[in-house]
Amino acid sequence: MSQQIESRTSRRRLKPRQKAYYTQIDRGVALGYRRGKGQPVGRWRVRVYVGEKKYVKKSLGLADDTTTADGKTILDFYQAQDQARTVAKGIVKGDRVTLRPVTVADGMNDYLEWLKEHRKSADQAEITYKAHILPKLGSKTLASLTTPMIRRWHSDLAKAPARIRGKDKTRQLDQNDADAVRKRRATANRILTVLKAGLNYAFREGAVDDDIAWRRVKPFGNVEAPRVRFLTVAQSQRLINSSAPDLRSLVRAALLTGARYGELIALAVGDYDPDAGTIYIRDSKSGRPRHVPLTDEGQGFFEELTASRENDETLFLRADGTAWGKSHQSRPLKEAAEKAKLQDVSFHILRHTYGSFLAAEAVPLQVIAAALGHADTRTTEKHYAHLLPDHVAATIRAKLPTLSKEKPKVRRIK
Repeated sequence: MSQQIESRTSRRRLKPRQKAYYTQIDRGVALGYRRGKGQPVGRWRVRVYVGEKKYVKKSLGLADDTTTADGKTILDFYQAQDQARTVAKGIVKGDRVTLRPVTVADGMNDYLEWLKEHRKSADQAEITYKAHILPKLGSKTLASLTTPMIRRWHSDLAKAPARIRGKDKTRQLDQNDADAVRKRRATANRILTVLKAGLNYAFREGAVDDDIAWRRVKPFGNVEAPRVRFLTVAQSQRLINSSAPDLRSLVRAALLTGARYGELIALAVGDYDPDAGTIYIRDSKSGRPRHVPLTDEGQGFFEELTASRENDETLFLRADGTAWGKSHQSRPLKEAAEKAKLQDVSFHILRHTYGSFLAAEAVPLQVIAAALGHADTRTTEKHYAHLLPDHVAATIRAKLPTLSKEKPKVRRIK
């Protein structure tokens, strides 16, 4: 049944959902509009009938729901129709219907478009796709993918040495180096995750009928590093004291909130709520905002930092009054770490330090996950669960009452 999708008003009346609303624009060709829940802007799609109860679907671009169409990435209803017919011509030739194979590259490109709208990880996913997925699998059609094909690709990734810069690209992975093998397998798993996410998106969008080929491919097991590095309280204090004043504020904030560097430099003065005693992280990696509760020390720090400032001001500024940007922290943090006699310190380490401090105090993993912005507790458990048993053992030894004043008599067998 055709839907009214011509005007912005009619599209706003449609209930948000993952499945597109379609209207017929030609024989065997339908223009679709889809807007998911919580999304202010919808997307245009084309659906072409290719016979035997099969359709080919392809994303066209954003709809002009909130902004003026530019005819390229943002399309009005009529521009979307024109593009839909152009795409359909590549699928349907004359009166004979032929299937234009949808390749892995087609599916991944559609997925990356969606990712750029809804997630902060789009840039890294695109780098991974271009470096590791496109060269080997990009030209393969989705329908031709098999489980053995993907397993071989995954296995080859694990056997290849890490990509390096410079002229020396001849080194090989030492299969006798257990840690090197583990790291390469962990990297291969992360790349596999990107591929599966793209292929699953293509499957949900109807570009392929079956997802069993990649669903059967399992990641390598027991390859994640069991522990992450973090600083002690004394090391954290040394790092703070060794940092330049502008960096010192960022370092303290990272240790008091567990926020990522990118999240911190995006904060405005008004993101600190003195009544609730929280910092509001609106620009997070996962795309999900969160409120981070502050300790008394944390509230005092942010009170001082925000005093007599306007809410829309950037909270953290460099010594010259400009905003912090990407990689601006690298050199100053390295210098501060060297001065504090610490090695390989990064804001990611400071984030782990925050989580580790909480875990050592037996804070529930669900609470740590919420503070750090993890989607669930799996990542939290992997990084911090190992700290809990030590704390539990120490607490039991300290708190369990002594039942006898006599020293136990132990008979040793010689």
